[in-house]
Amino acid sequence: MEEKIVTVPALANLPEAATAIWDFVKEENILLFEGEMAAGKTTLIKELCRQAGIAEPVSSPTYALVNEYESNRGETFYHFDFYRIKDAQEAQDMGAAEYFYSGNKCLVEWPGLIRNLLPEHFVTVTIDKGAGEARTITLKRN
Repeated sequence: MEEKIVTVPALANLPEAATAIWDFVKEENILLFEGEMAAGKTTLIKELCRQAGIAEPVSSPTYALVNEYESNRGETFYHFDFYRIKDAQEAQDMGAAEYFYSGNKCLVEWPGLIRNLLPEHFVTVTIDKGAGEARTITLKRN
């Protein structure tokens, strides 16, 4: 399993971190974001989307479960937040697997309950909080 560590001393360094993540991700479509509450998952996803050419506002789909964005290159991105689901069946009922196998980028917050719905290949992005705004981001390719 390939792994990379990206350090973020402050929010000002987020663009460099996002560039490093896109370089690591390459052609993978599924990105799973792990980290405790307020670790910065949505903030990082906003920067990743900005770099991907998404001009519209990006926000966590906590209640909608999924938001759809289109980049200025015509690429479709799906942003999921599974924090409030009770079990994998709830995600299955909303069609999560169809999104995951669509060939589009899927950015998934709180993926713990839906792992059995995922394709074989994905990248896990784990964010660990440090002092102040510092974060350590661990990237793992599955």
